[in-house]
Amino acid sequence: MEIWINPACSKCRSAISLLDAEGAEYTVRRYLEDVPSEDEIREVLDRLGLEPWDITRTQEAAAKELGLKEWARDDSSRDRWITALAEHPKLIQRPIITADDGSALVGRTEDAVRDAMARK
Repeated sequence: MEIWINPACSKCRSAISLLDAEGAEYTVRRYLEDVPSEDEIREVLDRLGLEPWDITRTQEAAAKELGLKEWARDDSSRDRWITALAEHPKLIQRPIITADDGSALVGRTEDAVRDAMARK
């Protein structure tokens, strides 16, 4: 299992604390430093079963500068969103946990983190 985190994020710190408390084996990826490629973002989106706009933090300054709220949310715009996430990783919702069963989820709640740990 891998968890994409921003150490400054309280939800990320909570997820890590829970994983540690449960003795889970995982790898940390500080995605602001080890920025995911467009292909990695596509793979995670496929595992999440979501679209890029579903995991975009639209309140971030970069999102406002780019005007993301006005961008189309359709298949023809998908690559544009993915490029924006790769170029501005702070826009990626966090934490994202890739589970051992090949799925992934956004671990913003204790229940979501426990769900990730249960996926074998």
